[in-house]
Amino acid sequence: MKWYHYVACLFAGLFLANAVPHFIHGISGDGFPSPFANPPGKGLSSPLVNVIWGLGNALVGYVLFRAGKVSRTNTWSIIVFGVGVVAMSIMLSLAFVDKMH
Repeated sequence: MKWYHYVACLFAGLFLANAVPHFIHGISGDGFPSPFANPPGKGLSSPLVNVIWGLGNALVGYVLFRAGKVSRTNTWSIIVFGVGVVAMSIMLSLAFVDKMH
């Protein structure tokens, strides 16, 4: 695989991990921070905005997953994809720690 396939694997993990909290909060009817809130990333966006943002992240993540050629036969593609998921998960947990307060 070429180097840019691994970049796609990493970003696929980032986008797919980011899709989860937005989609879950959106379909649960909860407000949640998004880039479209006021202030961006801090204020709460509506559930509809979060569903759309979550689905958009899932779509981009899926396209990047396919472009990155993530497969069981290429261990490095899975590792790089996993690093993306872990990195975004940690960043989101730190960014949204104050949402509960």
